[in-house]
Amino acid sequence: MMSTPFPENYEQWQHCITVECGIPLTPAFVAERLAVWRNEQREETQRFRSLYGEDYLQAVIGWFERAEREVSLPGA
Repeated sequence: MMSTPFPENYEQWQHCITVECGIPLTPAFVAERLAVWRNEQREETQRFRSLYGEDYLQAVIGWFERAEREVSLPGA
């Protein structure tokens, strides 16, 4: 259970995405989300940054990058 409404670490974020939202962290999903979050010109990225701040955006990007490494592992 989280103490805040937003994930504060990778494990909380992963649980939120995969269990609470029911979204599997597939290579295609992770790559698509990283393409959005890394694109400074995307309205979605700009809106996320204005709502949650640069630090949280960078945390989310980092969590997606970790997921990207994990789903790319043999046998994952």
